[in-house]
Amino acid sequence: MNSTPRAGSARAAVSVVGLGLMGQALAGAFLGSEVPTTVWNRSPEKAEGLVAKGAVAAASAADAVAASPLVVVCLTDYDVFRTVLEPLADALRGKTVVNLTSGHSDGAREIARWAAGHGIAYLDGAIMAIPPVIGTEHATLLYAGARDVFDAHETTLAALGAATHLGEDHGLASLYDVALLGIMWGVLNSFLHGAALLETANVKASAFAPLANDWIAAVTNFVSAYAGQIDEGSYPAHDATVDTHRATMAHLLHESEATGVGTELPAFVKELADRAIAAGRGGDSYAAVIEQFRKPAA
Repeated sequence: MNSTPRAGSARAAVSVVGLGLMGQALAGAFLGSEVPTTVWNRSPEKAEGLVAKGAVAAASAADAVAASPLVVVCLTDYDVFRTVLEPLADALRGKTVVNLTSGHSDGAREIARWAAGHGIAYLDGAIMAIPPVIGTEHATLLYAGARDVFDAHETTLAALGAATHLGEDHGLASLYDVALLGIMWGVLNSFLHGAALLETANVKASAFAPLANDWIAAVTNFVSAYAGQIDEGSYPAHDATVDTHRATMAHLLHESEATGVGTELPAFVKELADRAIAAGRGGDSYAAVIEQFRKPAA
């Protein structure tokens, strides 16, 4: 489905539906890039600061949709999206909806089918940033859906941050979102566990942090190397085998038990290695542990 304006053209007017902290940041970034911006929220007082910066406050969601060819939505969840937007299907026909509401891949694909059935161009998106950095080089936003729809509005969406198109499958933005957030929680939980471990020797977290950051940066080399092995389905141990990792994991678990620090995280990590070894992967690289994640929970 084609949707004007084309990439490289002047930024189109945009309506932002939903003005929580993130929605306000999105609208503020559009205004900062001189994009004509209409805003709407169920609680109209949330629009006041944006109106002072030049936004137009719509009296209703219907008025917001009517005001612009591009409608950016940032609501609580997909159920709220449906409640607000589905009654406006006729008014949205021929327009583009960019859904930056957090959700899941099945829901994104379902909304995409609804949009297609009503002649609405649709992109599902994920925001990999916190509100204060929206509109800066530190913000990354992911989009999934028809490439021509993304191309048509890339110039306008660039006001929010670096825009990456993931592919035609509308569910990809949500899948990337949770996959990336999983990495964040994994890293943070590991740092917190390590900080708790070192506290038992009177080491401050602030002393641990620089070494932790250096090590996190070094681990990116493993990510790059293992990605190719995963895609090829072959796991040569160029660095260390799962057996070697497993032996060191036992030390982490021992130290946690000995110092009275919680053992749930190291025990889980060791369990994954144990299962991989039981499956015959002890001599392979750590990338082979992905096979344990591919299996449904017992």
